[in-house]
Amino acid sequence: MKVDGVHHRSIVAVGDAAMRIVDQTRLPYEFNTLELADCAATIHAIRSMQVRGAPLIGVTGAYGLGLALRTDASDAALAAAYTDLLAARPTAVNLRWSLDRMRALLVPLPPAQRAAAAWQEAGAIAEEDVAINRAIGAHGAELIAAIHRRVARPVNVLTHCNTGWLAAVDYGTALSAIYTAHDARVPLHVWVDETRPRNQGLLTAWELAAHGIDYTLIADNTGGHLMQHGDVDLAIVGADRVSRTGDVCNKIGTYLKALAAHDNGVPFYAAVPSPTIDWTVADALAEIPIEERSGDEVRIVRGRDDAGRPAHVHLVSGEVPVANPAFDVTPARLVTGIVTERGVTAPAALAALFGQ
Repeated sequence: MKVDGVHHRSIVAVGDAAMRIVDQTRLPYEFNTLELADCAATIHAIRSMQVRGAPLIGVTGAYGLGLALRTDASDAALAAAYTDLLAARPTAVNLRWSLDRMRALLVPLPPAQRAAAAWQEAGAIAEEDVAINRAIGAHGAELIAAIHRRVARPVNVLTHCNTGWLAAVDYGTALSAIYTAHDARVPLHVWVDETRPRNQGLLTAWELAAHGIDYTLIADNTGGHLMQHGDVDLAIVGADRVSRTGDVCNKIGTYLKALAAHDNGVPFYAAVPSPTIDWTVADALAEIPIEERSGDEVRIVRGRDDAGRPAHVHLVSGEVPVANPAFDVTPARLVTGIVTERGVTAPAALAALFGQ
């Protein structure tokens, strides 16, 4: 997507020995990129959320494994890099998916061939992510267009967290549907949840503004009220892991939006690339590990002061106990449909759609 008229991807290869990422910890206040040249820097970028979003984490992990093999391509080094990268973020399954794919390709190869093969495969995974998310955008846009044909006014869409190009290589998942509908001249307006505690909704607002899409930033607790008053036509979110039965694990607060949508008859969709589906999981609530992040994400708010300088505000002292689970699980019964690159399906039909 474009920033100040220049096309950017959230991650690009730099030759065969580094990758350039958008440093998302500095957005929306500053747009900066940085280069990652080794596996340790890659792990830090994933853990610190310089890169974030399940699809992007998967691609970054693939490149990180390639960087590790530039230094040492032995069996032991490959196994160690795989383990260290996998531990960087436990919930988003795309990371495991991409690392498993890389390992399956690399293990049979002689060590001398592994680094080059790994870099090429990571690039292929990145390009596949772009194609998958463009297809998701086309299917999701049709949902929005169908509502517009029925109501004959701008469609009000509710989002949660950030699901745009910043969370993938390009286009995004749920926001891909919004971008595609907008570009097809379907009138729409987006309610953007702030998504505490890290306020990824600000990234969504930043993306939408750059694309010229009408939006309104709202507090996380506002969505239910808007639904009660008929101001939401469609809720669409992303996912970090989805079970084979259609349970959706996504950013904390998603479950509450789904409950409100269900109570008010608002369609609730999840935009899900196939690498985000964990076919080994049948019961997401019982089986998916939920990442517990630092309490300082809740205690401290980052922004700018009145003079426009970067600032951190401590809401409470460091001694205040904080729970900070990063994700929750929305049961399949609350999900109207799942938007994949193969089309839109009911949660119960997800496995059949992919021949599982």
